[in-house]
Amino acid sequence: MEKNDVAIIVGSSSDLSLAKETINVLKKFEVSYSLDIASAHRTEEYLKQCIEGAISTGVKVFIAIAGMAAALPGVIASHTILPVVGVPLDGKNLLGLDSLFSIVQMPKGVPVATVALGKTGAINAAILAVQIIAISNDELKEKLKNYKIKISETVVKENLSLQKDGIDKFIERLNK
Repeated sequence: MEKNDVAIIVGSSSDLSLAKETINVLKKFEVSYSLDIASAHRTEEYLKQCIEGAISTGVKVFIAIAGMAAALPGVIASHTILPVVGVPLDGKNLLGLDSLFSIVQMPKGVPVATVALGKTGAINAAILAVQIIAISNDELKEKLKNYKIKISETVVKENLSLQKDGIDKFIERLNK
């Protein structure tokens, strides 16, 4: 069985586009992952098998992407002592607030780290997973430091451009 550091589980195939955002970040950091579709409500036993299978490969962090009732992250957390990061979908129903509240409001003793809705959350879930793994991985620590430096430099460059060109030209360039 292949060893993976992160197990990504989505509740439905319609969640795969967000999983792709997470995977893109994990690939940049060269962090291994697995990806499964398993519903907390429709495939209870299969989900349990996915969790146990991931644990047997040495996974360090779970990322669960879920919408609507969004029970998936909590169910995963109830079956493991490993960190679970929940990504709420920014869906049509209630603008994703249903997903967000379902993931955030976990009972005492069953924590789930919750990130932003949608694409930003999918990206941040990957970064959080990398940060967790980097606690015991010096190579990843360096990659994260460099990543943070790059995003800082990007903001400074944007500000310099704004100061030089003014808001109208800056926004016009963003919209192209």
